[in-house]
Amino acid sequence: MKPRTEQRTGLLSGFAAYGLWGLVPLFWPLLKPSGALEILAHRMVWSLAVVGIALLALRRWGWIRELLRQPRKLVLTTLAASVITVNWGLYIWSVNSGHVVEASLGYFINPLVSIAIGVLVLGERLRRAQWAAVGITVVAVLVLAVGYGRPPWISLTLAFSFAAYGLIKKKLGMGGLESLAAETAVLFLPALGYLLWLGAQGRSTFASYGAGHTALLAATGLVTAIPLVCFGAAAIRVPLSTLGLLQYLAPVFQFGLGVLYFHEAMPPERWAGFSLVWAALTLLTWDALRTARRSRVRLEVAPLAVPAPAREPA
Repeated sequence: MKPRTEQRTGLLSGFAAYGLWGLVPLFWPLLKPSGALEILAHRMVWSLAVVGIALLALRRWGWIRELLRQPRKLVLTTLAASVITVNWGLYIWSVNSGHVVEASLGYFINPLVSIAIGVLVLGERLRRAQWAAVGITVVAVLVLAVGYGRPPWISLTLAFSFAAYGLIKKKLGMGGLESLAAETAVLFLPALGYLLWLGAQGRSTFASYGAGHTALLAATGLVTAIPLVCFGAAAIRVPLSTLGLLQYLAPVFQFGLGVLYFHEAMPPERWAGFSLVWAALTLLTWDALRTARRSRVRLEVAPLAVPAPAREPA
């Protein structure tokens, strides 16, 4: 495949991944009257089924033996599974409870939280523009706390849990399908046990509201796996800077759905807080693009600066 075609495929895959993640708030309300915990458990169980079929088709099983031989990776996988459980569960609950806008804020500020974690955990050094973006975000959270009458805990929990998940994934160094399979395998038995308990209590909605509802609950596996596959296809074909810009599509779509489709309230204080967050993200994006351009120029100039090797005497 030619490079230009590869890049076009990567861009389309990136748009598909973040577009689907941005539109997923339309899906979770379809699963009512199932509660957030039941939906989460189905998502874990059916995600493993979908990813298992994909790995079977691709014949990618060698990583399992390698993972089982490394206790550190097993611990990190369990930790990643625990963190993403909090993220998924809270997101489903927030959408079905009328907090789509506040949930979208969590993914807007996630890049800035990731930067803060990089400083606190990895000892990374920030440029002035990055410090300014983080400072603006802190002010934005304070403004939103005034607007909501409480700290925006949904946004902060989603942002910090997903940033922590990204940090763990960075240390794991596993592929998208493989890591999702490992994490859902860790979660499979607790999730299945919870679903069986619900059934025994007569509180399960899986087979109680018709074949359509049952099919929708089973489709949670596809809703989880398909965007991840698209993301994986994009990650290997487009530059990281482009992927970083595409990630803002999801919260933009979520915010638009919250305001225009779900008609959630947006008083002036919330607009002010969101505007500050968007200003911080604009500053962060400008700084990232400028740094990437400077690095590219250095790489182009470096070969010219290397002196020619001295000729051997005749």
